[in-house]
Amino acid sequence: MFFFPSRPAAHPTIYAYEDTHPQYRGLLKVGYTSVDVQHRVAQQYPTLRPGARPYRIVFEESAMRGDGTSFTDHEVHRVLRRMGVENPEGEWFRCTVREVRAAVRSVRERREAEFQRTEHFAMRPEQEAAVEKTCEYFRACRADNNRTPHFLWNCKMRFGKTFAAYQLARRMGWKRLLVLTFKPAVQSAWEEDLRTHVDFEGWQFLSRNSELNYETADHNRPIVCFGSFQDFLGRSKSGGIKLKNEWVHAINWDCVILDEYHYGAWRDHAKDLFENEDRREQAFAEGEGRDWFDEEAMPITTGAYLYLSGTPFRAISSGEFIEEQVYNWTYSDEQRAKASWNDADGPNPYAALPRMVMMTYQLPDELRQVAIDGEFDEFDLNLFFRAEGNGDDARFVFKNEVQKWLDLIRGAYVENIVSDLKLGHSRPPMPFSHAPLLSVLTHTFWFLPSVASCYAMRNLLAERQNRFYQDYRVVVAAGSSAGIGVDALAPVLKAMGNPLETKTITLSCGKLTTGVSVKPWSGIFMLRNSSSPETYFQAAFRVQTPWTVCNADGVSPNRVDILKQECYVFDFAPNRALRQIADYSCRLNVEENNPERKVEEFISFLPV
Repeated sequence: MFFFPSRPAAHPTIYAYEDTHPQYRGLLKVGYTSVDVQHRVAQQYPTLRPGARPYRIVFEESAMRGDGTSFTDHEVHRVLRRMGVENPEGEWFRCTVREVRAAVRSVRERREAEFQRTEHFAMRPEQEAAVEKTCEYFRACRADNNRTPHFLWNCKMRFGKTFAAYQLARRMGWKRLLVLTFKPAVQSAWEEDLRTHVDFEGWQFLSRNSELNYETADHNRPIVCFGSFQDFLGRSKSGGIKLKNEWVHAINWDCVILDEYHYGAWRDHAKDLFENEDRREQAFAEGEGRDWFDEEAMPITTGAYLYLSGTPFRAISSGEFIEEQVYNWTYSDEQRAKASWNDADGPNPYAALPRMVMMTYQLPDELRQVAIDGEFDEFDLNLFFRAEGNGDDARFVFKNEVQKWLDLIRGAYVENIVSDLKLGHSRPPMPFSHAPLLSVLTHTFWFLPSVASCYAMRNLLAERQNRFYQDYRVVVAAGSSAGIGVDALAPVLKAMGNPLETKTITLSCGKLTTGVSVKPWSGIFMLRNSSSPETYFQAAFRVQTPWTVCNADGVSPNRVDILKQECYVFDFAPNRALRQIADYSCRLNVEENNPERKVEEFISFLPV
């Protein structure tokens, strides 16, 4: 039997109403609720009286952003006060509906930077442990006057490495942080944590596209400088440091943080991780900055190096870090902590972290036979979803078979599947035909082999016979037109609008698969080959981002509705999927020597 948790009926809403009594003329009560507004306001007038209702609701608007985050009336109240609106008492304001609407829009679009610091959450126990172990090691190295120390956080995706790294900086008293990455899309996470959490009030974030630069920054306050290796370590034509980056090399940084380190650890093979992207994206792996990636050669001075990765397999196997220089935290560790949490110790800090479920399917022979390839005659996803052409002209080579696959996943293709679609003793339901699954898979990520296949899929989904899919807004996050790095994320969030009311499908062959947090994504379709567990699980864990909203009326910050109890990985090459699980679980859990036990433990928390 399969059990798919349903999504709670939460509708975060900012509302305003006026009391019809003359003494309240000109005042509006501005509030928040996750239930029906009429019901919520009626609760505030428990004593009924004859005649018309003593209030009139004048404003209702969703408190949900396109990225899946929500906000409450507290942020709106702060903006109204900032606007100079009189606030006689509590949630009552002497203002107009137009002013409330403007305040809500300002909060939704995060235009008022000083009102974004609404996050108060503390570190989870494992984050605290990572910070403490790293602090102890760095301080010991400083006392011994050793060479510049380095430390690795081998922590699963969704660990919260950016937030914990900032907390480490606070604990160490660092004021100058340089964050370097091969994947610029992670900028959104580094910037959001710094700008929204109360612990980092006064900290400054510098990036390639920020208005603030090092010259105009306040040097008396902490500075975080974010950039790519290509930006900061690239060479001029003469082979020296680029003039525009001389300032980066002139500063003695307190710590250099190397994010998404698995890309750097690949060295000459890093380009394989970008192999199906456009040329500009490939250049990020092949080009500038790579020669200086090694600490010994890097032309930057720093007091410490912190390496971050959810899949640092090569760094671990090469012996680059010894045991005392590594903090490990796996998906199994997380889910075990979630299951064993004692409610007497307070709210479970792991409750919002979804359990991952992998659904594997063997396609009917009629569909598989067109893409049987390789030494072992295995089904080849890259061949099955191979496409030719560009943009509107892109088409699948095996268009008829791909169309049948689209019919299959929505339960409309019935030929020969009763006996073929089996794994073990039960047959998993089709993603878009099973009502409980369908209700939570409103936003999914489809990982395809190439830019051409992404556009071919978009074009096929738009054809008349695919009316079912035309309820979904389809976003192509592939190719040069989608932008590099974080630029590729904006169209996805725009398409989601209010994600509780929309449905989207994001098509990608590499973009947005690392370091990106999109809360509404609840399922990923693995529609391409991948021999690398780094690529496979970096992409898979994109859908494990927690998604919550403040429930009821935000009386307590700990009262939330969890919108995503489970998230799903759909794979149509079962043998490949099982090999990836075995490889990932064995190579990630370095503290367990028994391979069978590693796999057994992993699938106990990530059922297949």
